[in-house]
Amino acid sequence: MKTFMLHVQSATQYECIEGVTSFIGEDNSGSFGILASHGRMMTALSYGLTRYRLEDNNWHYLAFPGGILYFTNNSLHISTRRFLHDTDYQRISTGLLEQLLKEEEDLRVIKDSLCHLEQEMFRRLWQMGRIGMKI
Repeated sequence: MKTFMLHVQSATQYECIEGVTSFIGEDNSGSFGILASHGRMMTALSYGLTRYRLEDNNWHYLAFPGGILYFTNNSLHISTRRFLHDTDYQRISTGLLEQLLKEEEDLRVIKDSLCHLEQEMFRRLWQMGRIGMKI
């Protein structure tokens, strides 16, 4: 069976996987598959899981917060902010969920900080207006 290489990279990680026979991913148009000798293509991957199969017929999973996929010269390149890689679907699903919950909590903390900053700015502007009226 024909194979291709898969290159997955983030700011801090890089993996090169040889002997990939198929890849299943998802973009805004839906899910799609790639086999060896596929034509050149580029797309923006959605947040979530993708999977690929090696010559031994075992599935491997990649989880990431979206990324760019580029296939050319029988090599698949995926660039993303970060990724998880595992052979166990349950374990990687749990890792993806934990990552998503942590990002949501971080976002909530940032929004709370911005809200407090905005309230403090309005309070100070109000105080400056009151001082200006007394003069």
